[in-house]
Amino acid sequence: SLWFVAGLGLLYALRVPLRLCENLAAVTVFLNSLTPKFYVALTGTSSLISGLIFIFEWWYFHKHGTSFIEQVSVSHLRPLMGGTESISEPGSPSSNRESETSRQNLSECKVWRNPLNLFRGAEYRRYTWVTGKEPLTYYDMNLSAQDHQTFFTCDTDFLRPSDTVMQKAWRERNPPARIKAAYQALELNNDCATAYVLLAEEEATTIVDAERLFKQALKAGETIYRRSQQCQHQSPQHEAQLRRDTNVLVYIKRRLAMCARKLGRIREAVKIMRDLMKEFPPLTMLNIHENLLESLLELQAYADVQAVLAKYDDISLPKSAAICYTAALLKTRTVSDKFSPETASRRGLSTAEINAVEAIHRAVEFNPHVPKYLLEMKSLILPPEHILKRGDSEAIAYAFFHLQHWKRIEGALNLLQCTWEGTFRMIPYPLEKGHLFYPYPSCTETADRELLPTFHHVSVYPKKELPFFIHFTAGLCSSTAMIALLTHQFPEIMSVFAKAVSMISRTCVEYL
Repeated sequence: SLWFVAGLGLLYALRVPLRLCENLAAVTVFLNSLTPKFYVALTGTSSLISGLIFIFEWWYFHKHGTSFIEQVSVSHLRPLMGGTESISEPGSPSSNRESETSRQNLSECKVWRNPLNLFRGAEYRRYTWVTGKEPLTYYDMNLSAQDHQTFFTCDTDFLRPSDTVMQKAWRERNPPARIKAAYQALELNNDCATAYVLLAEEEATTIVDAERLFKQALKAGETIYRRSQQCQHQSPQHEAQLRRDTNVLVYIKRRLAMCARKLGRIREAVKIMRDLMKEFPPLTMLNIHENLLESLLELQAYADVQAVLAKYDDISLPKSAAICYTAALLKTRTVSDKFSPETASRRGLSTAEINAVEAIHRAVEFNPHVPKYLLEMKSLILPPEHILKRGDSEAIAYAFFHLQHWKRIEGALNLLQCTWEGTFRMIPYPLEKGHLFYPYPSCTETADRELLPTFHHVSVYPKKELPFFIHFTAGLCSSTAMIALLTHQFPEIMSVFAKAVSMISRTCVEYL
């Protein structure tokens, strides 16, 4: 402001040497002598320049996700106007924090095996028979093939002919070829557990048939597992074989628990899951606790659900939609039956209601796609076999199994509907900063489009909204083009209109 005042004083002192009055009179004469053709050329030129700026801004935004003008203004003009922009050195704590955040984002974009994935033959294929649509993408099934090769094969497969056949079976792309190979393995060895697993997953057309085959697999798997335990210390090859047989046994028991859950024997399913978690605690990466949470919610054993959450909802463990939204559901359950937006706005929120709202905000920030499925604003599809945490695929997998648990609690969905959108007002801007969790990764949209079928409209967050300068340049371009067109078609009328506007503005200035 001091520089501005000094400049005005200097201009006033030099008004006579600079002959400002004469120059102002010359400018007035020049403006009065301009013809309508000049205004046509002027508006046409400005329209062209605005159009070029608009096209460049649009291209830059779609390539980099930000406005070029806004980026330049924030990076260069803001410091000149008194703003501060922190620049972190390579070894500074802020730089280390940014690199840690980027590593976290990469880990959050990792694709995970869906803990509640359905059965290929008994569920996914039946959906295809009824609708004619393929619920699984090639990318999703290819990831499953890689998982099967990792869990069910090892370097010692050549020692057993049946395992050699199954090693080829897991690599087969065609389902009939895989099923045929499984039967060949059973001809070589009637106790080939992985062959029964493949048949239960892909050939069985009902859950009852799948459970029957898994029971046969369990009998064979336990025998092989005990045999491997006795030889585990003989060589590294035997240790690798024990790890493989352990994976097979855990997989079989888990799928048997899921069969029991689907057939209504929920307490039996809970027992199998608890025994698995006690017997094989290192295999927490399989997220068996998420299967347990869903089964306990079905039993309405909310105290047991809270006990599981107390163990797995820890700051050192990776989060998931099942953990965050189940924690929100338990806190919502205590207040949802009496919650009313009108009453809450009059008297304010109680402590329990504040805790419930904060839990919902926390869950929504972790995965913002889930509420639209729980509130049935978007239609559900069959969940994929793999999910992306914090992505649309995880939201589908969670809502597919947990929607009924939210509906069962009176008022829970009402409280969710009243509060979930408030999360986006709490997240700091820009979105790269995050609030309770690490920043939302930008890679989710691409991965979800690979995991989810083409007939599903993928939910995207955050949506790329057009910056202000793109709207501004588009409006400027349109308005100048319209003025140029009107001036060219009706030069006399536009000349009168321009003089009228000039006279009105001059009158307003004199009045002020």
